[in-house]
Amino acid sequence: MAVRAQYGPGNVAGQDVPAYLDEQGVPEGSTTETYAALRLEVHNWRWAGVPIYLRTGKRLARKVTEIAVTLKPVPHMAFQSETSMDIKPNVLVLTVQPNEGVSLSIGAKIPGTRMAIRPVNMEFLYGTAFLSESPEAYERLIIDAMRGDATLFTRNDEVEAQWNIIDPVIQAWSHIPGPLPQYPSGSQGPPEADQLLLDDDRWRMI
Repeated sequence: MAVRAQYGPGNVAGQDVPAYLDEQGVPEGSTTETYAALRLEVHNWRWAGVPIYLRTGKRLARKVTEIAVTLKPVPHMAFQSETSMDIKPNVLVLTVQPNEGVSLSIGAKIPGTRMAIRPVNMEFLYGTAFLSESPEAYERLIIDAMRGDATLFTRNDEVEAQWNIIDPVIQAWSHIPGPLPQYPSGSQGPPEADQLLLDDDRWRMI
């Protein structure tokens, strides 16, 4: 399943900004999307029943690139009581940009005799740990290209597999007339994206 949309007017970094269709040079009635979200599944025994959510967009609340792995809750909660805070699944987050690092959000038992837990966060940031930021993505790739190191480059078969997934979506969208759904600039995205979510799944706050 896939959802697309365009940004509408809104406020970004304290400034009012126009809708995509009001931008200079954008054709009237354009159906070019500025937001896309997908729900994918891998049909093998290891990933059976695990939804993979992808989304990207312009003029959202924040510019960030990350991979979040949300772990399934266990059937029986060992530490649970009315005094527990809202119990959320453990989440492993790999942040690519802007602050590269890894964080793990887990539920920890509050010290004492109460059987209650609350979420805590364990975080590693390159800039904090090494007092310097790693090179920008394109800087690293240019250096690797000059060195002849293809380790971080996408292989041909990977590119072909990606297009096998995306091309049918693009082809289907090309036959759907506009107008596209809109989302306010500076927001979390269009509400239509919630249609992709299964059960109690939620989009991460941007």
